[in-house]
Amino acid sequence: MDVFNTILQSISAIFSNVVLVISMYYLFLSFFGIIRIKDKEIFDPEKKFALIVAAHNEEMVIENIVHSLKMLDYPKELYDIFVIADNCTDNTAKKARDAGALVYERVNKDLKGKGYALEWMFSNIFKMEKQYDAVVVFDADNLVSKVFLKEMNNKLCKGFEVVQGYLDSKNPKDTWITGSYSIAFWTSNRMFQLSRSNIKLSNQLGGTGFCIKTETLKELGWGATCLTEDLEFTCKLVINGRKVGWAHDAVIYDEKPLTLGQSWAQRKRWMQGFADVSSRYFFKLMKKAITEFDFVALDCALYTIQPIVIILLGIAMILNSIHYFISAPAMISAAIASMQSTSFKMIKFGSILVGILQFIYTPFILVLEKKLSPKIFFYYLIYPIYAITWLPISIQGMMNKNNKEWAHTAHTRDIDIKDLEKAN
Repeated sequence: MDVFNTILQSISAIFSNVVLVISMYYLFLSFFGIIRIKDKEIFDPEKKFALIVAAHNEEMVIENIVHSLKMLDYPKELYDIFVIADNCTDNTAKKARDAGALVYERVNKDLKGKGYALEWMFSNIFKMEKQYDAVVVFDADNLVSKVFLKEMNNKLCKGFEVVQGYLDSKNPKDTWITGSYSIAFWTSNRMFQLSRSNIKLSNQLGGTGFCIKTETLKELGWGATCLTEDLEFTCKLVINGRKVGWAHDAVIYDEKPLTLGQSWAQRKRWMQGFADVSSRYFFKLMKKAITEFDFVALDCALYTIQPIVIILLGIAMILNSIHYFISAPAMISAAIASMQSTSFKMIKFGSILVGILQFIYTPFILVLEKKLSPKIFFYYLIYPIYAITWLPISIQGMMNKNNKEWAHTAHTRDIDIKDLEKAN
């Protein structure tokens, strides 16, 4: 039993140390998002944008995103709204046209998914007589802040080629699932996206609300057709020496899944995509990081292995639990014997300090983002339940990484941008 316990302890230590190093890296990174540095240089509107909305059977919400885009505080002659009605079997195309969008209907039962639809639409944009400086991608369930294009125009004028906007939630208080999603996105925006921006790393594309210079898109090509096309294109950019910029005030309101079942299916798809992309890009990014001393590539490489990190964390927790269970009698005896020792008091103090930091850090970030309310704080208290589900989801994602079948998330929250802005 002693030999088994020693082996178990050694394996547990290896897993724990790997997870600890990565966790400490992300904790250290998050501190750079506490202070927000606002852009002082403001540019007049000059860039022309093609706004592209990818839609598959979205008749419930498509009119709202088109109306929201038509209300942008930006010269109307400098942007056009395109809707891809991708393999639709409902009234998405008609409702989008009636709302004032330019609708392109795509039917391809073999190449299904948002990535393929975007690649098809980009090729159409390139052939148009009217030329655009940049394309901006949205999902059909989004609503968009009025200053969105002004913020993107500023970033492009400052020299950025690709820019990600702030992913917010349009239904954070619907259920504990939407609340958990919202907390995850809000904290990620501040702790990781803003942090990366402040220290000049590359940000991560978030699937919607991002802008790409047309020249860059033509030069590199899209080619991102997996289940997480945003992550794939981010890796492609970093491999080619580009960075993704961050526009904290360019807000996109996204509809979050209402139930655990919907959430599970969506996050499983994300983890499948992550596993697929990391298998193709992790070693390329690490090679670039090592041979070129490129910290941007290293940071991106670490981001791609999220499913692996989550699984390692889960394994470390399980192994530690088994080890502590086996060693419990001896540990209890030792603890009683050293109850008054200085080392025990230091360990106790350290444990309490870690607990306090864990409890207050996320609410502190939510206060900085002006998102904390009594209901959101309640959701934060039960947030660990949501967090724990990432372990089986990540395992499923890793096991099914070669399954490229796109699982559509139904969107039903009929919310107008005027109502949302009043609420905020």
